[in-house]
Amino acid sequence: MATVAQPQPRIGADHRFFMISAIVMALIVVTAFSFHFAMGRSTFAAPVLVHVHAVLFMGWVAFYVLQNALVATGSVATHKRLGWIGLGWMILLVVVGTWVTVAMVRRGTVPFFFEPSYFLVMNPVTVITFAGLGVAAIAMRRRTDWHRRLHYCGMAMLMGPAFGRLLPMPFLIPWAGQIVFAALLIFPIAGVIADKRRSGRVHPAWAWGIGVMLLAQISIDLLAHSAPALSIYRAVSAGHPGAAVDPLAFPPMPTAP
Repeated sequence: MATVAQPQPRIGADHRFFMISAIVMALIVVTAFSFHFAMGRSTFAAPVLVHVHAVLFMGWVAFYVLQNALVATGSVATHKRLGWIGLGWMILLVVVGTWVTVAMVRRGTVPFFFEPSYFLVMNPVTVITFAGLGVAAIAMRRRTDWHRRLHYCGMAMLMGPAFGRLLPMPFLIPWAGQIVFAALLIFPIAGVIADKRRSGRVHPAWAWGIGVMLLAQISIDLLAHSAPALSIYRAVSAGHPGAAVDPLAFPPMPTAP
């Protein structure tokens, strides 16, 4: 008796956009960090904490691609089960991301294209914003249209380090942080354009996602040079080499060996 082939799940335009975008994000991250390594700007001799940070954040990129692939191929039940792992993972990224930032400030090894106080504020605000958007997405998991767009904006917030390795950062001083943020906005803006072309309207989740991203950047710019931020910098760096670094001055550009 002949068997009837089961139809494969059709990847709709919405699924396709998020799947392709996840792959593009992953390729940018891999390309950026591979280029950085090939240029000798990173090394396996880095502290263990840096390696833990790298594994967790690269793992998240892979996890994000996997979750989109599961939805695109119809494996929604598996996607939902793994989603709770994602919640714990996001919290861990906030903790480790902030921990690494503090460690770099204490060692006085902040990238020279950021003021130390700006760097100390920027990274925690970025990962907290990422996690906040992710938690909101999980809270709205029954509304798939909101869920995936909020997660997407959260993922875009994590793309800063990748762009920071691809853009000519020394030439972007003193606006390196703002220009990197502008690059991050390419992703949600692409989502807005895709919605408009596909359905003739823009989903309101984009306004919320982009609004939260803009609020995060404005907060970074306002807080970085504030008295509370400088007090936190002094408290964090006290007793460490970073205490001798001017938090409001760009560190000197490294010289070639």
